[in-house]
Amino acid sequence: MVQIPQIERHKTHAVKVRNVIVGGDAPVIVQSMTNTQTSDVLATYEQIKALFLAGSELVRLTVDTKEAAIAVPKIRDLLNKDDLDIPLIGCFHYNGHTLLSDYPDMAHALDKYRINPGNVGFGSKRNSQFEIMIEKAIEYDKPVRIGVNWGSMDQGLILRLMDENAASVSPRSSDDIMREALVHSALLSAGEAEKIGLPVEKIIISAKVSRVRDLIAVYRALAERSNYALHMGVTEAGMGSKGIVATALAEGILLQEGIGDTIRASLTPEPNGDRTQEVRVCREILQSLGLRNFTPEVTACPGCGRTTSTYFQLLAQDIQCYLDFKMPVWSKDYPGVESMKVAVMGCIVNGPGESKHADIGISLPGTGESPVAPVFIDGKKFVTLRGDNISEKFQNIVEAYVKKRFA
Repeated sequence: MVQIPQIERHKTHAVKVRNVIVGGDAPVIVQSMTNTQTSDVLATYEQIKALFLAGSELVRLTVDTKEAAIAVPKIRDLLNKDDLDIPLIGCFHYNGHTLLSDYPDMAHALDKYRINPGNVGFGSKRNSQFEIMIEKAIEYDKPVRIGVNWGSMDQGLILRLMDENAASVSPRSSDDIMREALVHSALLSAGEAEKIGLPVEKIIISAKVSRVRDLIAVYRALAERSNYALHMGVTEAGMGSKGIVATALAEGILLQEGIGDTIRASLTPEPNGDRTQEVRVCREILQSLGLRNFTPEVTACPGCGRTTSTYFQLLAQDIQCYLDFKMPVWSKDYPGVESMKVAVMGCIVNGPGESKHADIGISLPGTGESPVAPVFIDGKKFVTLRGDNISEKFQNIVEAYVKKRFA
C-alpha cells in the first residue's frame, strides 16, 4: 500500500510575537512586508490592513529614518482603533541602534525587531551597535529576527573564511564558503545575542539567498546545527511566475522535510500590482502540502480538445470567487469548512471520477456531450443539473452542504 509519510517538524523553540506563536508546535506562519514609505502613515496603515485581511499573520515594515520611526506609533494607533491586532516587525539596517535609542515610542509599538548582522555596523562599531539593539529588545521585551542576507554579508567574516579555506589542504568552492558564511553568521550572531542576555525564546533566525538550491542547503544546515525558530524565504525571488515557482520549490521542499516556522514570498510586484499576492502564494504553498487549510480547495479541469467551450472555466472561476466571498462568514459559523474539497470538471473522461473524490463536485458536459451536469456529494450522485443557471444552482447546493455538514 502506498502511503504518504507524515511531515515531522524540526523541533525549534517557540517564540511569541504579540498574539502569534512562531516555532514549537505552532503551525507555519505566513509573513509579508509593506512596500510603502513608512513615513506615509495612512498609506502604510492601509497596506498593512490589506495584507492582514488577505491572511498575513505577521507584517514587516521598514524603519530607516526618524520620520519612519515617528510614524510607527501612529500606524499602531490606527490599527488599534480598527481592532486589528496585527504583529508589526520593524526592519532595521545601519542606524537601527540610533532609532531604537532615540524613539522609545517606536521601540515599544513594534512587536519584533529584524536585525541584519551584515548591516548593523562596520569595523569596531559593529559589536557595540549590535549590542545596543539587542539591549533595546531586552528592555522592551521584544523578540528579534537575526536575518542574514546573501547580498549584505559581513565582509570581514567572508574574508576570514576565505583565507582559512585557501590555507586548507582540501579547499572548497567559493559558493560553499558563501553558504557556510551565511550559516556561520546567523548562528554566531544568535549566540552573541544570547550572551548579551536575549533568551533563546526571543530569537528567530534566517539566512536568505536568491538561488533555490543554495537556500535548501543553507536551511538544512541551520536545522541540523540549531533549534532556533526559522523564518524562510527566497530573497529577491523575482517577478511573476519566476518568483512564484522559485519560492514554491525552495519553501515546499524544506517544509516537506519539516524545516521552517514562518515563511514569506519575496515577490517583485508588477507596477501598481497587488501586494497581497505574496500572502496568497504562501497560503497556497502551505495548503498544497497539507500543512494548513485556509479555504476550500477547488479542483478544476485544465481543458483539452474535448472541452472547447469556456463554460466550465467560467463556472470554476465563479465557484472560486463564491467560496472566497463566503469564507469570512463560513470560517466563523462553520468550523472545518476550510478543509472542504470542491471539484469543477469539464467532460465525462475524468469529470465523474474527480467529482466523486471531492466532498462536492460537478461534472460539466464536454464538446458533443449531452447538456447535463451531474452533481456528486460525498462520493454519490446527488442530482443532475440542466439549463442556463447551473452555476447559481450549484452554488446553492454548496451552501446547503456547508450548513448541513459543518454546522
